[in-house]
Parts: sequence; C-alpha cells; structure tokens
Amino acid sequence: MSKYRLLRDRIVANPSHAQDVLLVPPAATVQQLTLAHDPDYVNRVFLGQLSDIELKRIGFPWSEKMVERSRRSSGATLAAARTALKERISVNLAGGTHHAMRSAGEGFCVFNDAAVTILSLRHEGLIRNALVIDCDVHQGNGTAEILGNDPDCFTFSIHGEKNFPLRKHPSSLDIDLPDGTTDEHYLSELQRGLQQCIDSGHYDLMIYLAGADPYEGDRLGRLKLTKPGLIERDRRVLQFAQNHSIPVAIAMAGGYAQNVNDIVDIHAATVATAKQFAQLL
Repeated sequence: MSKYRLLRDRIVANPSHAQDVLLVPPAATVQQLTLAHDPDYVNRVFLGQLSDIELKRIGFPWSEKMVERSRRSSGATLAAARTALKERISVNLAGGTHHAMRSAGEGFCVFNDAAVTILSLRHEGLIRNALVIDCDVHQGNGTAEILGNDPDCFTFSIHGEKNFPLRKHPSSLDIDLPDGTTDEHYLSELQRGLQQCIDSGHYDLMIYLAGADPYEGDRLGRLKLTKPGLIERDRRVLQFAQNHSIPVAIAMAGGYAQNVNDIVDIHAATVATAKQFAQLL
C-alpha cells in the first residue's frame, strides 16, 4: 500500500500541482454502500464478522483500519465524481476496487467504489446514464456483477484474457488481450472499444480506472505496455471524454511492479495528463 503515500508525496512535491486542490474525502456512508452492496455483507464488514474464507478471498485481514480505508476509497471516488460534475475532470489518488461484488470482496477489494459512486449519484438525482472504462489489467468482474443488468450503465473492461479473475462476469463490453500485448495492439483495441462505448449512448458521468498494471514491468500484469504507451492510453481515454463532453472521475486501480517507483511514475503521469486536459476546459 506504500504506493498511495508515495503518489501523494510525489503530487504534493511537484510544482505543477501547486494550485491543485488536494482534499481528504469523507468516508462512504452505510446508506451509500448498501446501494451497491448487500446490507448483510456491509454490516459484517463493519463488525468484523467475515469468515476466514471471505477474508482469504479479499486478501488481507480484517481490522478497523481496513474498514475505514475501504470506506474512504469509495468516498474518494464519489467525491471526485461530484467535483467532475462541476469541473469536468477530477482524480482519486486511490480507488479502482473493481473486484468487490454485491455480497463479497475479492482481490484486495472490499467495496466497489465505481458502483457505489454511480448508484449514489443516481439516487441523489444527479446523474442517470454512466460509463465505466476499466483499463486495469484485470477484468472488472465485481463492477460487471453489480451493474451488469443496469440498462443505464455501460461497463467496458479491457484486460488480460488469461489473468485474474478466472471467472469473469460479462461487462457490457469486454476486450480480452493475449499475454505479451504491446502498445500498438493495446491502443488499437482500446480505440475500438471507445467507439463501441459512444455508439451505445450518451453518458452523464464516466469513471476511468487507470490501472498501472498493464506495464511491461508489472509482476502480475503479463502485458507489455511501456510508460509512454500508458500515457497515450490515458490521453486517448481523456480525449474521448472531452470530445463527447462527459465528466470524468479517475481512479488509480492496480499496480504491482517490482520497483514501487515505476508504479508511482505511471500513476503520477495519469494525474499530469488529467491536469493537461483540465487546463483546456
């Protein structure tokens, strides 16, 4: 988890972000969480009543800090989305917990921040149609499971075909990539996916999961994207949002490079690219 502290430190130390507003978000409330998750599951997370099997599936032990961190991860994406609705673009320096399902956590994800955000804002009447663009190397199975039958939400995941999770809940659009995929093929498939997204309708909000794990140096990713390729990925997604006037909230999602500074480089570049687009608004 050191990448989150290091990323924040990198952003704070960068003079180009000196005028940016960096906030500590409120934690997601029980009411907001239960719009996306089963109330019994939420209650058992809060009370520390998950079974050993459930905790093993999540990947780390229960603690009060784990609960608070998970609540704030969803709260941060929700806060970023609220800002994006006013200012067109905003970033959560964490988030991207796309493996969390309605009644279970998985893969280091306890609550699903994208689903909590979309369903909370819809409950408040602030949005109707939403788009999730998931560029983490792992398929967004939890997001697909929670939002898959929602006619007003389009979920797009571009990911490693043979990577975790083994059971992939179908998104509105899934693009499965073979091991070893490099920049050119990845970007071509991403562009094809973005076109299918816009062909499917208009969106009031987009949540973009900008995973660092398609990187060629990632221990778990199995794809071969370079750092310049990942910057181009971000640029194309944000250009898509700008071209179609879609407010976008960005979450960092996964990153497992051997050298944590590589992860921070990639996430910091995503934030820098977002700032470039914000300056054009």
